[in-house]
Amino acid sequence: MTFTALHDQDIPLLLPNAWDVGSALAFVAAGFPAVGTTSFGVNASTGRPDAGGASRDATVALVGMLTILPVHISADIEDGYSDDPAEVADFVAGLGVAGVNLEDSADGRLVDPGIPAAKIAAIRRAAPHVFVNARIDSYWFHEDDTVAAVVERAKTYADAGANGIFVPGASDPATIEQLAAAIPLPLNVLVTPGLSLARLGELGVRRVSTGSLPYRVAIDAAVEVAAAVRDGRAVPSATSYAESQQRLLDFAALRRA
Repeated sequence: MTFTALHDQDIPLLLPNAWDVGSALAFVAAGFPAVGTTSFGVNASTGRPDAGGASRDATVALVGMLTILPVHISADIEDGYSDDPAEVADFVAGLGVAGVNLEDSADGRLVDPGIPAAKIAAIRRAAPHVFVNARIDSYWFHEDDTVAAVVERAKTYADAGANGIFVPGASDPATIEQLAAAIPLPLNVLVTPGLSLARLGELGVRRVSTGSLPYRVAIDAAVEVAAAVRDGRAVPSATSYAESQQRLLDFAALRRA
């Protein structure tokens, strides 16, 4: 099934977001047909705060390894790491991914919608096979956070050639339903507490991303293991060293093939 077709199912596509090879291999082993990256997790793994384009080199390096896996890979490329649409398009075309996530904010503020629209149009010309998921940060930064304003931006990006619309921060069921009904492209939201995949599908959502949640949970779990040993509590079970090592051995063999 193509990456685009995964957005047209009865239950929304659940896209887990990896921050390194090990997390991506674990998602593949769990049977997910597509894996995304998370700029927050990628930045955090290299000791950098999120946003500001800091994830570019690490994302390129990570995606360069992940694209050999037998799943679709979607890259979180922040705002494309450039204000030049042609540069963004060339960058995306060279990644070799099935999809990208392109946001419409910079420095914690929304930008004029014409800026990401120009980048989307350029990507569409340079890499027509890439699924462009246009991220609208209105609810994320509480700026122009109305259904009407978000829908207006979404239509601008759709006209530019986007394949999907991502609205992080939208969590109210009524709002999500209104957005899905008004936006002419598959709607993507973050994991929403209290709303199952099936329920989100009923509201019109076609894709659900985990974002940085797995990374943050993994960090909490690591601390809990150490704290359990320190405090004399039972240590949580985990995937065995042998199985984890075998995944990496298999991956190394795949890279050599």
